[in-house]
Parts: sequence; structure tokens; C-alpha cells
Amino acid sequence: MKDILLFENAGKVSGFMDSHVFSYINEGQTESFEAFENFDLLAFDYYDVKSDSVKNSKIMIYIDREDLFFFCEDNSSISAVTRMTDSLFENRTNEEALYAFFVRLLKGDMDSLDAFEQKIGAHENALFSSPEHVAVKTISELRKELLRRKRYYEQLVSIFDEMSANDNGLLSDNIARRIAVLGTRTDRFLGAVVNLQENVTQMREAYQSQLSIKQNELMKLFTVVTVIFLPLTLIVGWYGMNFKFMPELYSPFGYPAVIFVSVAIVVWLIWYFKKKKWL
Repeated sequence: MKDILLFENAGKVSGFMDSHVFSYINEGQTESFEAFENFDLLAFDYYDVKSDSVKNSKIMIYIDREDLFFFCEDNSSISAVTRMTDSLFENRTNEEALYAFFVRLLKGDMDSLDAFEQKIGAHENALFSSPEHVAVKTISELRKELLRRKRYYEQLVSIFDEMSANDNGLLSDNIARRIAVLGTRTDRFLGAVVNLQENVTQMREAYQSQLSIKQNELMKLFTVVTVIFLPLTLIVGWYGMNFKFMPELYSPFGYPAVIFVSVAIVVWLIWYFKKKKWL
């Protein structure tokens, strides 16, 4: 018998499964893979890497020589499993149907990773051309997405490794070898995700470097402006002192001379800073 059910409806097939299964379902104790004498129990958090959804849904799979059941956490995972098992239950053994399900589960994942890599590349190009358009939120979202994918593939790699070991002899040697190949493929997906994580980490460091450079340029500008106006401040303070004898105060050319000297100082400082490429 083959069927797809919500966790809450697991009682409908209670007569076809070992009684231990219900305690695992009810208590949520199932690890990624557990092999028993006459059946295998698999569980993983399904994540649709090909959509924009960030929601995970737990899927548990029970398989023995006569039965294959998919237990889903919610209606969205029910729909996903139904779509991936369409026509799989016809003229296939349980192990063949389970293998075909995992093949469909991973179908298109490499294309999705390639598209995600191009997305990261576009953000990297934008970072160096116009850093202000690349927000911290964007980098954070990329890191979170890759972390979700990493956890997703890690659990699948673990499941495929345990299944291919076939300790209880439930699977045929042919299916066990095919599952091992799926494990190798999924491990490549995991490696690609890890590489993309390194790219995002480098992009975050580059972004922080760009911010530091901009802050340094701003501080340099403030410093230059301060240095330019420092002599003027000195002149103002100088002539603000209450000395009785300041001959130039009574000269008809005193005021123009001070203005000329002030402008000359500002112009010379600006020229000097430009020459030194500080401005």
C-alpha cells in the first residue's frame, strides 16, 4: 500500500505499520534516518529551493516491503509530495518509488544553485560599482538563504548515506547503489552551497571595507576643512584681543590686508592639499 497523509491522519494506516512508528510521529523523535528490522523510517525538513518560499515542512517516510507512506506536516508539503510522486506509485515497487521520489526532489537543484550564484555575482558587481545600492539586509538575506540550503542538503546527505548502507537488507543492491549515487550528487550540491557561503562572506567583508573607505574619506574631508579654517580662526582670535596698540587697526589698508591674507591662506592651502591629492 502507498499513501500520502498528514501527521494527524497517521492513524488511518495504523494497521499497516509497526506500533513504534506512532510514538516517533507523536513525540517528534525521529532522526534523519533510522533502520529497524523490517522497515526504515526517514525524516527531513523539506525546503523548496526552487521557489521564493523560506518555509520548512517536516516530511516523514515509512517504508517496508509491502507499504510506503509519506507523512507531511502541512498542506503545502502534502501538495509538494503529491506533485513529486505523481504516477510514481504505478507499476513500481516501494523502493523504486522512493528512489524516483528523491530523484524528482533533487531535479533542477543545480540549475537553482547556478541561478543563485549569478544573483550573488550581480550583487558583487553592484557592490564595487555603487556600494550604496547594496544594503546590509541584502547580504544578510543571502547568508540566511544559503544556511537554509546547507542544512537541507546536510540532512539529505545523511539520509542517503544511511540508506545506501542498507543495514537491514530492506533495499535491493541495485537501489542501494543508486541511492549512493544520489548521495554523491547531493554532496556536490552541499559543496556548491559552502563555496557560495564563502563568496557571500567575502562580499560582506568587501562591503565593510567599502564603508570604511568612505568613512575615512569623510574624516579626511573634515580634517582638511578644519585645517583650512584654522588659520582664519587664529586671525579672528588675534584681532579679538583687547590690546590698545595694534597699528594696523588704524591703517586705511588694514581691513583689506587682513581679507587678502585670509583669502591667500585659504587658496594656498587648497592648492597644497590638491597637490598632495588630499582633496
